[in-house]
Amino acid sequence: MMHSFETEFNINMIISAWKNFFKDSSLKVAHLELAKNENSLQIKLAALSTFTALMEGKINKQLKKVLKKIVKEAHEPLAVADAKLGGVIKEKLNLSCIHSPVVNELMRGIRSQMDGLIPGVEPREMTAMCLGLAHSLSRYRLKFSADKVDTMIVQAISLLDDLDKELNNYIMRCREWYGWHFPELGKIISDNLTYCKCLQKVGDRKNYASAQLSELLPEEVEAEVKAAAEISMGTEVSEEDICNILHLCTQVIEISEYRTQLYEYLQNRMMAIAPNVTVMVGELVGARLIAHAGSLLNLAKHAASTVQILGAEKALFRALKSRRDTPKYGLIYHASLVGQTSPKHKGKISRMLAAKTVLAIRYDAFGEDSSSAMGVENRAKLEARLRALEDRGIRKISGTGKALAKAEKYEHKSEVKTYDPSGDSTLPTCSKKRKIEQVDKEDEAIEKKAKRAKVKIKDTEEEVVQVVEEQETSVKKKKKKDKKKHVKEEPLSEEEPCTSTAVASPEKKKKKKKKKVNED
Repeated sequence: MMHSFETEFNINMIISAWKNFFKDSSLKVAHLELAKNENSLQIKLAALSTFTALMEGKINKQLKKVLKKIVKEAHEPLAVADAKLGGVIKEKLNLSCIHSPVVNELMRGIRSQMDGLIPGVEPREMTAMCLGLAHSLSRYRLKFSADKVDTMIVQAISLLDDLDKELNNYIMRCREWYGWHFPELGKIISDNLTYCKCLQKVGDRKNYASAQLSELLPEEVEAEVKAAAEISMGTEVSEEDICNILHLCTQVIEISEYRTQLYEYLQNRMMAIAPNVTVMVGELVGARLIAHAGSLLNLAKHAASTVQILGAEKALFRALKSRRDTPKYGLIYHASLVGQTSPKHKGKISRMLAAKTVLAIRYDAFGEDSSSAMGVENRAKLEARLRALEDRGIRKISGTGKALAKAEKYEHKSEVKTYDPSGDSTLPTCSKKRKIEQVDKEDEAIEKKAKRAKVKIKDTEEEVVQVVEEQETSVKKKKKKDKKKHVKEEPLSEEEPCTSTAVASPEKKKKKKKKKVNED
């Protein structure tokens, strides 16, 4: 028994010692791991701060210490991969720097052989360190340069369009619903927001006589509303119906207020991300162009001709398939510069605006400067060009303007401007049917000319035949006269037994000749 008790005691001692040992060792390992993690975190933070400073063209404290040591011993210029950083080093430390394609190749070779140049670091650890630095750098840039994130614009403009659709549906439903009770109010108050606010304040039609609407409506309109409420032809509705209509009105008012707030947010974000595009085409058109392309960088890769018809892809492919006139503009049609031009010059202005807008997009996407000076300058040029185009048709006829005035066709110019669809396309506007009709008309005209020529030829031939016949008859008459003279001059012979027969024979011949002439 004693022996078994001793063995159990020894076993328990061993187990407790083993547990204590592993407890201490696990704590030690945890401390070591924590220290290692803290050390690696500090190294990562130091690397991140150094790298961000280098990206911005600044000198870090550690880099300054290293460069000061180099300045004392250096006898040759320093090779630098970034020209901006080299300028800062030369300015602050008075150290000559070189930046060239040869230096870039040298830096590429150093990066490829980094594992061999730094001893004591395994390749796996080096790749993990590079990957961690890249992730932390991208996180830092996204965190501190949120103004350059254009996904907010894409979401904001999509939400704005959805809100407009929902507002239109809600307001239409509200007008139709309350129109059964007070139909005259919809014709008197045209503004949707004011209409909903009036409903929310008054409610039932009977309350308009005692309601004060001077805050919402002018005096004349208020008097008209009260007069219409007294003689309205609407039906009576219950209080429950009025409550539901008023709840819908509150929804419309809240959505419209949120829409104005969202529009202000979109304006501020557009001015932060793409100020030059905002100056050129406005906030809404610029945001719709960015949303249609997917991002500002994707939009910057498009050509000016693509930006011009962006948003009219269906019309373009339909025109190409049916061989009709291609569209001249898409989303850019809603820009203020295109809207204020006459229909004749809309295509020309949209083309010029697209070219200048592409320059503004690329400047905003790839440029470091966030000012809108370039957009203001280009807009001024376009406005001057627009004034020149508009004044060309209005200016007085003098000098070289006469030829221009003669070349232009007369158009009825009234005060009311109408939309001219002929300015939408660059291709000739006559269709295939028109072309076939023109060809048929030309063929008919040619046939008529040929018939007239044939009739003229026949008339001339008949005239020639008549002249020839007249000449022949005149010749025959002359011959007959000569023969008569010859017969009279011949002497009559007495020896002939019967003179009567001799004289009668030429008379008969004369009569026969006269008959022949008459028949001819």
